[in-house]
Amino acid sequence: MSGGFGFPFGCVAAVVAVVLADLAGATRDPWYALVTLGPVVLLTAFWSSVTAAIGVAAVAWALDAGFVLGRAGELRFDAASALAGGVLGAAVVVGLLARSRPRVPVRVPAPRPPAEVAARRPDLTGVG
Repeated sequence: MSGGFGFPFGCVAAVVAVVLADLAGATRDPWYALVTLGPVVLLTAFWSSVTAAIGVAAVAWALDAGFVLGRAGELRFDAASALAGGVLGAAVVVGLLARSRPRVPVRVPAPRPPAEVAARRPDLTGVG
């Protein structure tokens, strides 16, 4: 996914994740929001560009700090929002590391030549 599409997709996914977390009770237990926002940021970092992932992490932090930790939409700068920033930053790093790991090529065997297949076929004619 290109960075041009990854950022808006990640932002929409982050808004949906915060709404679902809020419906699940994230205002009582703010970890619900991090559990839903973390995978959004991680997958954006894995499938999109670095700048898109950092942008989505910033938007996700703002949604968490402004609407889960601070209910009025005002950003809160306290220990809980710092922890949320650390968790979302770690999700970016893990997603980027997972994307950059070397991939083992899959070896698909070539089909056997027809002569080799015919030589291995049992003789079912009953002659000889």
